[in-house]
Amino acid sequence: LNITLNKNTIPYDPNPPMTPSGVRLGTPAITSRNMKEEDMKQVASFIDRCLTKTTSDKEKKVLKAEVIEFASSFPLPGVD
Repeated sequence: LNITLNKNTIPYDPNPPMTPSGVRLGTPAITSRNMKEEDMKQVASFIDRCLTKTTSDKEKKVLKAEVIEFASSFPLPGVD
């Protein structure tokens, strides 16, 4: 749904490094787009909805549209 992250180990993770249990959100990507703390709360809300509350294809499409609209308010630096 247009949220980029990568798998990452977490402290005391029982899984081996090649199958980590955590995820990492790239805050440099967020700050380079001039997002602030309140914006990160919105990003976290999108992730929460995606993982726990979005079940139907229709809900996924609605959430994706919201993410795209939100992200469009924060253009990538150097991209015209």
